[in-house]
Amino acid sequence: MSISCLFLLTSCELNVWNNPYSEKDAQKNALYSVFSERPKHLDPVQSYSSSEIQFTAQIYEPPLQYHYLKRPFTLIPATAKELPAIQYLDKNGNLISGESVDEIAYSVYQITIVPGILYQPHPAFAKDESDQWLYHQLSEQEIAKASKPADFPRTGTRELVAEDYVYQIKRLAHPRLHSPIFELMADYIIGLREYATLLKQVDSQTMHNHHLDLRKYSLDGLEVVDDYTYRIKIKGKYPQFAYWLAMPFFAPIPWEADLFYSQPGLIQKNLTLDWFPVGTGPYMLTENNPNLRMVLEKNPNFHEERYPVDGMPGDEEKGLLVDANKKLPLIDKVIFTREKENIPRWNKFLQGYYDAAGIGSDSFDQAVQLTGQGEAMVTQEMAEQGIRLETTVAVSTYYMGFNMLNPIVGDGGSRAKEREAARKLRQAISIAVDYEEFISIFANGRGLVAHGPIAPGIIGYRDGKEGVNPIVYDWIDGQAKRKPIEAAKKLLEEAGYPNGINQETGSPLVLYYDVTARSADDKSKLDWMRKQFQKLNIQLVVRSTDYNRFQDKIRKGNAQIFEWGWNADYPDAENFLFLLYGPQRKVGNSGENAANYDNGEYNQFFERMKNMDDSPERQRLIDRMVEILRYDAPWLWGYHPKDFGLYHAWYQNVKPNRISNNTLKYFKIDGDTRQNKQREWNTPVVGPVLIFFVLLVVGGIPAIVAFRRREKSTAILGYIDMKRVNNNV
Repeated sequence: MSISCLFLLTSCELNVWNNPYSEKDAQKNALYSVFSERPKHLDPVQSYSSSEIQFTAQIYEPPLQYHYLKRPFTLIPATAKELPAIQYLDKNGNLISGESVDEIAYSVYQITIVPGILYQPHPAFAKDESDQWLYHQLSEQEIAKASKPADFPRTGTRELVAEDYVYQIKRLAHPRLHSPIFELMADYIIGLREYATLLKQVDSQTMHNHHLDLRKYSLDGLEVVDDYTYRIKIKGKYPQFAYWLAMPFFAPIPWEADLFYSQPGLIQKNLTLDWFPVGTGPYMLTENNPNLRMVLEKNPNFHEERYPVDGMPGDEEKGLLVDANKKLPLIDKVIFTREKENIPRWNKFLQGYYDAAGIGSDSFDQAVQLTGQGEAMVTQEMAEQGIRLETTVAVSTYYMGFNMLNPIVGDGGSRAKEREAARKLRQAISIAVDYEEFISIFANGRGLVAHGPIAPGIIGYRDGKEGVNPIVYDWIDGQAKRKPIEAAKKLLEEAGYPNGINQETGSPLVLYYDVTARSADDKSKLDWMRKQFQKLNIQLVVRSTDYNRFQDKIRKGNAQIFEWGWNADYPDAENFLFLLYGPQRKVGNSGENAANYDNGEYNQFFERMKNMDDSPERQRLIDRMVEILRYDAPWLWGYHPKDFGLYHAWYQNVKPNRISNNTLKYFKIDGDTRQNKQREWNTPVVGPVLIFFVLLVVGGIPAIVAFRRREKSTAILGYIDMKRVNNNV
């Protein structure tokens, strides 16, 4: 026994005891990543969150995408043969040059896709030998056995056609779905708003949860020319529309999948497009457990696509063109593990179990050091492990929003005096909340204070003196300086709250702050925010919730003040300014204007600006719109983050950006190096255990010997006693 146990302990030295992955996952060509927020929507018609697009962008393929390596960001074909051909028409439908924006009544985008592209294997496409659908009319017994698509024994596929793209655009108007871009697109795509009315009427006349076959109802702004060509007709001239064609909203959805998932029994078991997507992209979702892990695996039907052969100066020296012209994707499997806390995520990265990591404020000093010139680089400890640092200024804005429907902080008051008081209250808070301090404490300096909604690197952004918010800052000695707290207190008094007291009621001013506090790591940030409001003697009540509940509150307008952020969908100021466009309100319109801000003058400028090509006149309109926003202060502008990412040496082809999301197909993993490093960094120290075990065995020998002697002695005495009994008998 002791010899066999010793052998087992010795053999364990060859393995890594703390590996969090099963043997099934221990394959060389896999990427190990993390996620913190569970995705709510994976259906491209509804999904519009960074926690979701990291999955949807790998599964669905819109017609266009961004060149992975080129900067500024450049649109290139994805499933399309080439960039869309655009024609401009006047109000009579006559073809015109498009030089005069005022003459353009319609723009027609013609898109031709590449033939031969196939969907991932899926039961929605499965047919029997008689060419009949196998799973479009499931019995109760078949439904009872299924919990995921893989439970169906047979799958099929078919070719991607133009009708699939048209079908998805129609879904933007589906009465049972709530697309966040419907209102915006209804202003452009001809007939989309009327189409929504038609579908709502049809749906009201059908049985509950009955499948609504969109193929039966045409939409004026969409035309299928042939199997591989379709047209989209929009109102006026909207140069940014091409950017939307690179987003999952405009990816194809096959009618077969829509029908398959519309069966009531499957809906009740959460077998829907919102849970199990169907696409033509490089990966397919094979495991969806959003509380624990999600797994993407290579789509065996993925079409021909190659790694870029050209990039920017310096890309070749960084090794970003080593895999030029190789077939994509380069990784077979991506395993996402949910980690709510920073510490376990960080420790697993250092052990080699996650291939990349962000840098929390508590681990910043361990990971990064600054040179005398202020340049960031990894510490010696990180460098010795082969870990490298990649940095980029994110095209993002993190902000605090005020619900403009609220009577205290917004324009919900019935009188002009009340609205003016709310505006001054927002301005006072904007001065009091010191985001320079926030960036220093919680982001280790990784950020730029925002003076408006537009992020750096986006057309329309202003820097220096031209970009200063005069409501919050003064320009002194060549730099922006936050106004003193006395200026905020004066505004607060003018708002009717001297020293934070409502002068009409005598009660302290109490405000409510809705956030998605995910862990104990957020507590210090919330305490800090309370102190910022306390400068004005305002009591801030924090209401923490999970992200899905938070979204519901914002959509219904139940928040007063909230924390949110926006990452650019495309590199244009319009993508930030539309977040405060009145018709894009969350409440009532289901748009992306979470603050429900609605200023008539701003709306008019936006409607002029959005249709213009870049020009000095367009920049003047943008400047005036930002000026209006600064004065009204519907957001506390927050900051623009700087992205710092750490990558192990075996994680290659990484060029960070937040515009192009379908990037997993370009990454490469050196699995052999990772496996060796994991073993090196996680070798169990078995010496003390072996010594303890040997001492335990040696120390137990006398006891065993004594026990056996006692047993033998007892047996002899028992035998003698038995003999005596027999003799007496």
